[in-house]
Amino acid sequence: MPRETSPHAPGGEPSRPIRSWVRSSPGTHVWLAVIAITSLFIALSPDGLEHYLLHRNSSNLHELSRHPVQALLGSAFWIENPESLLLYAVLFEVFHAPVERWLGTAKWLVVVATAHVAATLISQKVVLEAIQDHDVPRSMAHVVDIGVSYGLAASVGILTYRLPRPWRWFYLAGAVAFFAVPLVSHHTYTDLGHAISLVIGLAFWPLTRHTAPQAADPAYRG
Repeated sequence: MPRETSPHAPGGEPSRPIRSWVRSSPGTHVWLAVIAITSLFIALSPDGLEHYLLHRNSSNLHELSRHPVQALLGSAFWIENPESLLLYAVLFEVFHAPVERWLGTAKWLVVVATAHVAATLISQKVVLEAIQDHDVPRSMAHVVDIGVSYGLAASVGILTYRLPRPWRWFYLAGAVAFFAVPLVSHHTYTDLGHAISLVIGLAFWPLTRHTAPQAADPAYRG
């Protein structure tokens, strides 16, 4: 008897849409897996160790002055509240994964890494100037400053160019409002970093030219 094959799986191999999705955006899911591990470590750590880890991996002025490379790299793999892991997982799938599938891992990494580093350094420079001008207390040099939100904001920005017109402009207006309103109303340095990251994502428009999003995506092979 001839072997039956699935119309959705050439050669009779079972279709694995989740596996294909993960393989089409490996950087996103490796990053998310590391954050899950560090979040679990934080959740299981006693208060003293948790406090030490969060500060040791912060990209605040104190840590940047002591070991800048480690501070910038380490702060991208921790979140302050492990209970937010599920939310970040959803955001990674909604923003990072589509951008990585579209641009490819290398270009996506350039965008998010540039935003993470630039937004951190610029916002911390503003903190330093505020301390020197006695506008904020010196303790601001030691605040916990970790997380992945700067990279997410950059993906939100560059994803604008993936959408067709006129939906692109509605999406862009919503993204600008989402990051601009907190900056205007609260004036926090984190809000400033988010706004900078969004602008950096938008500024990477040249990377989106002549991009063939399906080329490296197993989900589109048939």
